[in-house]
Amino acid sequence: MIRCIDLRGAAGPDAFDYRAVLLRASLDIEAAMDTAGSICADVRRRGEAAVLAATRRFDGVEDPLLTVPAAAMQQAYAQLDPDVRAGLAESISRLRRTCEAERRTDVTTRVADGATVTRRQVPVRRVGLYVPGGLAPLMSSVVMNVVPAQAAGVESIALSSSPQREHGGLPHPVVLAACVTSGVDEVYAVGGAQAIAMFGYGAGPCQPVELVTGPGNVYVTAAKRLLRGHVATDGDAGPTEIMVLADDSADAVYVAADLISQAEHDPLAASVLVTTSTELADRVQQELVRQVAAAKHAERIGASLSGPQSAVVLVHDLGQGIHVADAYAAEHVSVQTRDAHEVAMRVRTAGAVFVGPYTPVSLGDYCAGSNHVLPTAGSARHSSGLSVNTFLREVHVVSYDEPALRAVAPAVVALAEAEDLPAHGAAVQARL
Repeated sequence: MIRCIDLRGAAGPDAFDYRAVLLRASLDIEAAMDTAGSICADVRRRGEAAVLAATRRFDGVEDPLLTVPAAAMQQAYAQLDPDVRAGLAESISRLRRTCEAERRTDVTTRVADGATVTRRQVPVRRVGLYVPGGLAPLMSSVVMNVVPAQAAGVESIALSSSPQREHGGLPHPVVLAACVTSGVDEVYAVGGAQAIAMFGYGAGPCQPVELVTGPGNVYVTAAKRLLRGHVATDGDAGPTEIMVLADDSADAVYVAADLISQAEHDPLAASVLVTTSTELADRVQQELVRQVAAAKHAERIGASLSGPQSAVVLVHDLGQGIHVADAYAAEHVSVQTRDAHEVAMRVRTAGAVFVGPYTPVSLGDYCAGSNHVLPTAGSARHSSGLSVNTFLREVHVVSYDEPALRAVAPAVVALAEAEDLPAHGAAVQARL
C-alpha cells in the first residue's frame, strides 16, 4: 500500500540529500497563475460584479450572494449538533489560552542617558481570513484563524468561505456556525482566487484588508502570491503532511491511525513513517491495510498512501531519523519513541511536533491549544505557523534628548560622511 525507502546505508546529511528521495505531491502553482491572475485583474477592475461572475463560473451557483445574511448564520448555529457546539467551545477556549500567552508586550530599551528605543506591538487594522470548503467543511480553520487575530487585537475581521450549491449558495452550515461561535459576523460566500482578490482590492460591501491568512487550493495560493506586496499574506499552503518518527517501542495501531488521519484530507496528502525498526514497518503496513478497508474515505486515503509523496523510510538509528525529519521539514512531526520528549526537542524543522503515543496529530487539528495552520512543502525550514504574531507589526519609537544626541553626534556624522550622505550628518549638526 505504501512504498518503502531504505536509507540505512546512506551517508550523513552533509553527503546525502535526503530531500531528493523524499518526494512531495506535484502541485503546479505556476500553472494556476494565469487563471488566478485574470480573476484578480477582473475583480480589481469590476469589483463585486466580477466576484459574482466568478462564483457562477467556478462554483455553479446561479444566483450568488456576496454577503452571508445574519439570519442564515444564526440558523446554522441553532441547528448545530450540541456536541459539536461544545467541541467548538472547547477548541476556542484552549487556543485562546495559548494565544493570550503568546501576546508580546511593548519593550523599552535605554541605550544611553536620555536615549530610548521602544518596540511597540501594533495589531494589523483589518484582516481577511479564508476558510476552504473543498473536500471537508473545515470549521476548525475558522477557529484557528479567528482566535489569534482576536487575541492580537485586530479591530476588523472579515471571513470568506466557498459557497455550496447544496446549501443554497452559502458556505457549509458548520462553517457558519463556527463563525457565530468565534464571534465573527462579517462573512462572505466567496471561494477561490476571487475571495483573495476581494480581500485585497475590496468588492461591494467588503472593504480592502491589510493581511490575508488561511489555507486554500492551488488557485488561492496563486492569488496570494499575486497580491503579495499589495497586501500581506501568510505562507503558501500545500497539501497536508505528517511524518511519524518511531522506534521499536511504537504501537503499530497508533502509527497507522495517525498516517491515515492526515491521508484522509486529500489524495495529495503526504504520510511518511521514519523508523529504525523493520518489524514496526511491517506491522504498520499490515495495520494500514486493515484500517483503510474500514475507513469512510478509503478511496481518498488509499490514493494518498499509494502516491509518491507517502513512504515508509528505514533508518539505522534515531540520529539519522532526526536528520531525515529536518531535511523533509514536515508540517506535522509525531515522535513515538522511547524518551519521546528528548527526541522531539532535537527536531529543528517542523510546523508542529507531537510528543508520545497520546498526542496524536489530530489533537492539534482541533483541541490541543496549538494552531493547525502550519507551513507545508518544506517551508517549515524558514517559516512558522499562524499565531498571534502573524497579526502584529513591530514599530520602533525612538526618543533622544539634546545631551544624548550631542553625545552620539560625532559617530553619526562620521558614518554619514563615509557613506557620502553629508546631509544626514548636517541634520544632526543643525540641532547642535
